[in-house]
Amino acid sequence: MAEDRMIVCLACSAVNRVPEGKSLTAAKCGRCSEALATPQPADITNDQMRLLEKKDTGAFVVDLWAPWCGPCRMMAPHYAAAAEHLQSDVRFYKINTDQHPDAAIRLNIRGVPTLVAWKGGREVSKQAGAPGGAALERWVRSLFGLAPSPN
Repeated sequence: MAEDRMIVCLACSAVNRVPEGKSLTAAKCGRCSEALATPQPADITNDQMRLLEKKDTGAFVVDLWAPWCGPCRMMAPHYAAAAEHLQSDVRFYKINTDQHPDAAIRLNIRGVPTLVAWKGGREVSKQAGAPGGAALERWVRSLFGLAPSPN
């Protein structure tokens, strides 16, 4: 039997038990009733990232970016498309490193954009650079053992 995932609600910081295999799009916070996953990447703070690292065991990817970064802006629509396609299994977050430099320092990020993936309460991969649409989605699918895209 698969273990439940512990998913942090970004709206109220509650930790929610979600059965493995249940679509995250159907999961709501037990405390505040907010959706636990969204079809678009959610902007998060350094404090929210710390909470995710400490208490969340589900699959998620964080894009560390900056508004002045051309490759970050070029990758943003591909990141949003991947979030929409994979929202039932993986959550997608963004941290603006200009607003939250402590997150980049703590995560040992040397340049932006950098994608960092977590599952089971641990960092599973880090990728610097701006992968395009199909490559980005393939990377996420392979990390989390998701079936290849039907297209």
